Amino acid sequence: MSTRREFIRLLGGAAAAWPLAAQAQPSERMRRIGMLVGFAESDPESPARLAAFRQGLERLGWKEGHTVHIEYRWGAGDPTRMRAHAKELMGTSPDVLVTESTPATAVLQSETRTTPIVFLQAGNPVGSGFVASFARPGGNLTGFTNYAPTMGGKWLELLKEVVPRLVRAAALFNPKTHTGQYWAMLEAAAQTVNVQFAKTAVADAAEIERVVEVMSGEPSGGLLVMPDSFTMSHQETIVALAARHRVPAIYAFRAFPASGGLMSYGMDMISVYRDAAAYVDRILRGENPAELPVQGPTKFELVINLKTARALGLELPPTLLARADEVIE
Repeated sequence: MSTRREFIRLLGGAAAAWPLAAQAQPSERMRRIGMLVGFAESDPESPARLAAFRQGLERLGWKEGHTVHIEYRWGAGDPTRMRAHAKELMGTSPDVLVTESTPATAVLQSETRTTPIVFLQAGNPVGSGFVASFARPGGNLTGFTNYAPTMGGKWLELLKEVVPRLVRAAALFNPKTHTGQYWAMLEAAAQTVNVQFAKTAVADAAEIERVVEVMSGEPSGGLLVMPDSFTMSHQETIVALAARHRVPAIYAFRAFPASGGLMSYGMDMISVYRDAAAYVDRILRGENPAELPVQGPTKFELVINLKTARALGLELPPTLLARADEVIE
């Protein structure tokens, strides 16, 4: 009798665990994720970001090559290339799409109004027509915006703090890949810190060099490199030109000071990629992207390259160095 009771107890315990196991494990069918990154494959920050995404998926039960297959494409800041890649990704019959940058999101949205899309770094998702609102996106897109109203002013304030003599600042951007959501804040901040601010549109490496050369002729000039897939894809060119012409510049991504740029202030992309994995998981398990709210940046990082500052002859305030999340020696 005791043996029979023990068998029934074990059977009951196993049955109670079945629903939990079913919930924790993805279905046996291999799921497919299509990922269109707006930057170049050579971007030095991408491996860490993609690793964070894969690790996030694995913690939730999705292991690449076993329960999920990921198709990667790289836009390199070129909208034409992104359009071609978008068609390729749709040909793989993805269960969910992940995009990085506004142009990458736009080209995939033009390809499908049904396949769920999780976007990262969409600067103006409502204005771009990706979602109806942050709280209730309403369609097949949701994700994470890189826009925070305070960031535009923060860039100018930090550049002025590093270069007290600063009186002119040029914002480097490509109008085909930048949504322009920061202009009003930058113009307001320019008046506050008493700096003349100008928008400088560029479309290729030659135009980037022209802008940097012009700013090098300004003894009290500086550069703001706006966050978009074009500037990110031309990261090495921009950093090298700023160093050659001795122009102090601030960026939105850590990759720039990591490769020799002066400083950056922007969202922590590693944490965003982990959060994106959670949204992909929820969609693969049946949730509707129309009901998953768009999230804004919550964690920011200030990165300073001290070696570059010294090469530019800049004496950085100890209080600024103390506030930095990372100081590159």
